[in-house]
Amino acid sequence: MAKGHRSQIKRERNANKDTRPSAKLSYARIPVQKACFVLDAIRGKDVETALAVLEYNPRYASGVVKKLLESAIANAENNNGMKRENLYVAECYANEGPTMKRIRARAQGRAYRILKRMSHITVVLDER
Repeated sequence: MAKGHRSQIKRERNANKDTRPSAKLSYARIPVQKACFVLDAIRGKDVETALAVLEYNPRYASGVVKKLLESAIANAENNNGMKRENLYVAECYANEGPTMKRIRARAQGRAYRILKRMSHITVVLDER
C-alpha cells in the first residue's frame, strides 16, 4: 500500500510521466503482425524520411500509421513547441487489442472461426 496523502501520491506519479510527444490509435482494424512490418520500417528515422517511406509503402497499415505520425508531429509542434526539423521517431509499437470472432459455415454443418484482430498503435517522437 502506498503511503501519504492521495494528492501526494498523484503528484509523485505525474512526476515520472513521459513528456515526449506521442500519438496513439486504439482499436485499429489491423493485426499486430501486419502493423509491425510498417512500424519497423520507420523506427529511428527522422520524421520527413519516415513520412516519405510511409507515402510509398503499398501496405494498408502505412496509410493508418502515416496519419498517426502526422498527428504526433502536430502534437510536438503545438503542445511542446518543438521544431519539425529536429524530430525523429523514438518509439513506435503495436499492442494487441480485442479480437472479433466470426463464424464461417463449412461443409456438413460444421463452423470455422474467423478471428478479426485489432491493435493499439503508438508513435513516440523525440528531438535530436
